Amino acid sequence: MDDLTREFLIESQDGLDRMERCLTDLEERPEDRELLSEIFRSVHTIKGTTGFLGFKRLEKLAHAGENLLGLLRDGKLVATPPIITGLLELLDGLRLILRSVEETGGEGEQEDVALIEQLKRLHESPAEATPASTAKTADAAVVVVKAEGVELTKSSAEALPKLPEADTASDTQKSTPTKMSMSAAPTAEPGEAQNPKPGASAATDSTLRVDVALLNQMMNLVGELVLTRNQILQATAHHADLTLLSRRLDMVTADLRESVMRARMQPVSHVFSKFPRIIRDLSQMLNRRVRLVMEGQETELDKSLLEAIKDPLTHAVRNSMDHGIESPEERVASGKDPEGTLKLRAYQESSHVIIEVSDDGAGIRVEKVRNKAIERELIAAERAAQLSERELLQLIFLPGFSTAEAVTNVSGRGVGMDVVRTNVEKIGGKVEVDSKPGMGTTLRLRIPLTLAIIPALIVKSQQQSFALPQGALHELVHVPPDRYEQEIEWMEGAPLHRLRGNLLPLVFLERMLKPGNGEKPGAGRDNFIAVLEVDGRRFGLVVDGLADPEEIVVKPLSAVLKSIGLYTGATVLGSGDLALILDPGSIAVRAGVQMTMRDEHVDTEQGGGNETLRGAEYLVVEAASRKAAVALSDVLRIERIPISRIEYIGYRPVLNFEGQLLPVEDVGGILREAGDRAVAEDRQVTVVVCREGNRHVGLAVNAVLDVAAGRHLIEAGTERMADGVTLLKEQVTSVVNLNGVEALPTTAGYAEEMR
Repeated sequence: MDDLTREFLIESQDGLDRMERCLTDLEERPEDRELLSEIFRSVHTIKGTTGFLGFKRLEKLAHAGENLLGLLRDGKLVATPPIITGLLELLDGLRLILRSVEETGGEGEQEDVALIEQLKRLHESPAEATPASTAKTADAAVVVVKAEGVELTKSSAEALPKLPEADTASDTQKSTPTKMSMSAAPTAEPGEAQNPKPGASAATDSTLRVDVALLNQMMNLVGELVLTRNQILQATAHHADLTLLSRRLDMVTADLRESVMRARMQPVSHVFSKFPRIIRDLSQMLNRRVRLVMEGQETELDKSLLEAIKDPLTHAVRNSMDHGIESPEERVASGKDPEGTLKLRAYQESSHVIIEVSDDGAGIRVEKVRNKAIERELIAAERAAQLSERELLQLIFLPGFSTAEAVTNVSGRGVGMDVVRTNVEKIGGKVEVDSKPGMGTTLRLRIPLTLAIIPALIVKSQQQSFALPQGALHELVHVPPDRYEQEIEWMEGAPLHRLRGNLLPLVFLERMLKPGNGEKPGAGRDNFIAVLEVDGRRFGLVVDGLADPEEIVVKPLSAVLKSIGLYTGATVLGSGDLALILDPGSIAVRAGVQMTMRDEHVDTEQGGGNETLRGAEYLVVEAASRKAAVALSDVLRIERIPISRIEYIGYRPVLNFEGQLLPVEDVGGILREAGDRAVAEDRQVTVVVCREGNRHVGLAVNAVLDVAAGRHLIEAGTERMADGVTLLKEQVTSVVNLNGVEALPTTAGYAEEMR
C-alpha cells in the first residue's frame, strides 16, 4: 500500500468516527444544522478523494449518501428515524469498503445496489420525513449523552462547539484535536477553496501522526534511560563534583519520560464515543428505553491500554443492556421510570484510572448466582455456602458462567464477563462488581495509568529488595525495637496496629515469603509499616528495611513467578540489583484482609469541656532535640545532603538546589550547632523542600520521623482555635511557620548587606 492510500484510509476512518458520533446526537436534535454540516463534510471528503484515487465503488456509494445529506443540510428533509437508520447503514457500508481496501488493496466484488436504492428512496419520497416532534416520539430508542460540566439549563446543542456551515474540514479537526492525528486538508466544496478561512491550516501545520509502534519503541528506550539514570544517581551520591551533573540528568530524564508518556495518552472519549451507536442498536433489538450518561470523558489513558479495554467495556455494556435494564413494562410494574439509565464514568484515582459501567436495572440476586454456579459445576455446594455476598458476586467472572435462561444474539453463552476479567488482568488491572437487587449494578474496571514506568518505594525483607508501587501507599509508620510490644498487638494470632485510634490489620512480608514457625515476626528489630489502601482493603505491610523511592521500569514476569500470585512484574534497581514488584491487592487477598467501606478519617472527639477537631496531615520531623510538624500538603520533596553543600548569603543559609537558590530555615539551630566541625566531618542533614505561596523554601532537620494526622486545639475558655500547634498522637506539637522563612535579598539589598 502506498503512503497516499494509507493516509486516505486513516483520514477516512477519522471522518467516519466523527460522523457516527454526530448521527447519534442527530436523532435527539434532528434539525441541528451544525451536526448535519459535520456529517455532510465527512462523506463529501471521502467522495472527493476517492475520485482521485480511483475507488469507483466507494465514490458511487458516498455520492448517494451525499445527495441525501445535501437535502437534509438544506432543510428540505427532516432527519427521521428511518433516515438516520439509512445513514448508519451508509456508514457501515463505507467502513466495509475501506476495510477491504486496507486488507486486499481492492474494493471487493460485491455491489451496493440495494443500499444505494434505499438511500434514493429516502430522499425521493419526502412524505416519509415526519416532523421533528413526531420523530422524537417514534418507537426508536432515544439516546441522550450528558457531557460532564455542562449546566442542565443549557441545551445539548449549546454544549457542542459551534461550526459555521462553510468551515473546511481542517477546522473541524481543530475543534476536536487528538494527540495522535494529523489532519490532511480534504477536497473542498465549490467556493470554499477560493475563500479559505484564515488559519484553516493551523491544525495541519501543528500536528503530526506518529505510528504507535514508534512510540512504543521510544517508551522502551526511555525506560532503559531511567534505569541508567537511577544507577548514575547512586554511583555519584558521594561525589560532590558530579552531583550537579547527575541532578541535571535526573531532571532531563524525568521531562523526557513525561513528554513521551503524554504523547501516548488519549482521552477515554475515543472509546466512549462508540457506545451511543451500540446503545441505540441494542435498545431497538431488546425493546429497551435507555438514557446514556457519560462522565469524565477527558480522563486520559495510555494508548495501548485504551485499545485493550475496548472489548471488556463492550461486553460490560451489552451485559447491562441484556441482563440489567428491564423492559419499559417491567420497569413501570416495579415503580420505576420506563426509561432506564446506563452511566459510563471515568476518573483518575492515584496511579489508576477507574472506569465504571453502572445501570439502574434489576441488579444481581446472589442466590441465583450461587445456584447457577453450583448447577454448572463451577463451584462445590459446600464451598459456595461459605462465601459472603461480595464473594458470590465474583462468581460471575468464572468461565462458562451465565444466568441467562436462553442464548441470544447479545449474551447468554457464558463468555462475556470471563473475557472482561481476563483482558483487564492482562494489562495489570482489576475488576470489581457491586449490585443491589432492584436498584442496579456497577462494574468497576481499575486500570493502571501506564504499563512502562511507575514510582515505587523500595522495601527490604529477608535480605531481599522489593518494589512497592506508590499508588497504593498511604503513609509509613516506624516501629523501633523498644516499642514493638506497645505498637504491635496480637489478637488470636493476627497482628494489629492502632493507627490514630483505629485498628489496622498487619501483614508481615516475611511471613508471605516464607511461612514462619509460629513465632512472632519482627521482634527485636526495626519495623516499618507501609499503610496500603487497595481494592477497598486497608492494611499495613510490615517490612524490616526501607531504601530511597525510585522510578522503576516494569518488566514482565515469567510464568513460574506469575503463578505465585504476589508479584506484578520485575525491575532493575539503581544499584543494579533485580527486584520483584509486589502486588498489594493479591497480598491483601492472600492474607485474608476484609474489605471495609468505613471512613476512618471523619471521627471527632469530645472531652473535658474542650473539643478537638480533625485537622490536616503533617510530616513529623526531628529538629535538634524536639519534634515539629510540617503540613504534608506543603511538602514537595525530601533531600539528604552533606552539610558542606549549605552556603551562606550574609547570615542566611541557602542551598544551590537544581541550579536555583533555595532559602533554608535552620529549624532548631542544627546548622549553627554543627559549625566547622560538621563541615570537616561532612555530616549529613535532611532538607525538607516545601511550597510557601509562590516560592520554595527548605527546612534543615535531623530526621523525618512519621506522617500523622493532627487535630485542631481550642483555647481554654474560648472558641478560638490555637494557632501554630496541633495535637499529634496525643502530644501538643508545634507547626513550622513557612511564612516566617525570610526571603532572600534582592541584588541591591545584597550589595547593601555586604557593605
